[in-house]
Amino acid sequence: MRERINQKIFRAKEYLANIEQLAPACSEKFHTDFVYRGALLHYLYLMADSCISLAEMVIKQHGLRPPQSYTEAFDILGEANVLDPEFARSFSKIAGFRNFLAHDYETVDAEVICGNILTDLSDVYVFIQKIESL
Repeated sequence: MRERINQKIFRAKEYLANIEQLAPACSEKFHTDFVYRGALLHYLYLMADSCISLAEMVIKQHGLRPPQSYTEAFDILGEANVLDPEFARSFSKIAGFRNFLAHDYETVDAEVICGNILTDLSDVYVFIQKIESL
């Protein structure tokens, strides 16, 4: 199981690197370059989905109760003190973000993506570092 977790961490870091490479051009390209927009949204989706998969893998590795939703996976890690409970509660929003990208991508607000999301990926790094240290 640990090897699968390490592989998923490696992929998540790749997605983050791709996002960071695309981020500086977001304001200029998001509305005008559909290939850029598609790539950025796809990497954001893959990054969020990887975090959810990592949470589920750690739950299985530690023999914790199975989650009933993506959001609950982070709650379970908080309850088990695998993650700081406050951080887990806050970070669980990534599950809603993943679902939004999967189902409502036509309504994506460029200002939210180019501003709020791309300028603060620090929680993703904190999450990955915590999973690496287990």
